[in-house]
Amino acid sequence: MPSGTLGPWPHTPPAVRVRRVYGTPSPDDGVRVLVDRLRPRGLAKADAHVDEWPKALTPSTELRHWYHGPEGAYEEFRRRYGAELAAPAAAEALARLKDLATRQTVTLLTAIKDPSTSHAAVLREEIEGAEE
Repeated sequence: MPSGTLGPWPHTPPAVRVRRVYGTPSPDDGVRVLVDRLRPRGLAKADAHVDEWPKALTPSTELRHWYHGPEGAYEEFRRRYGAELAAPAAAEALARLKDLATRQTVTLLTAIKDPSTSHAAVLREEIEGAEE
């Protein structure tokens, strides 16, 4: 194969993963990005192996409280969080992660017990450009 080529097509883009921050770091995690507003309880900073912590991407305190309250619903949370991600600081941080994810694996870390229905899942969709 000539030098400078990427190999056989189709070229598989790097992955965007969502993992709990309490799990053991993996060598294939790539860039580990904490996406929670607060530091994870009971986890030493060094043990988390966090490369980046863009707090502008985290849901507002008000939105988190609403979602975890009696009226919170995931689809409405996704809509409201999407609106928050359009704010200038969040949009800039999101664009940076999107760019990073085109070049290497990005692992979004959260302390949430069920990441599949959390802000981390919404971020993953945004980074990958998924339209659900």
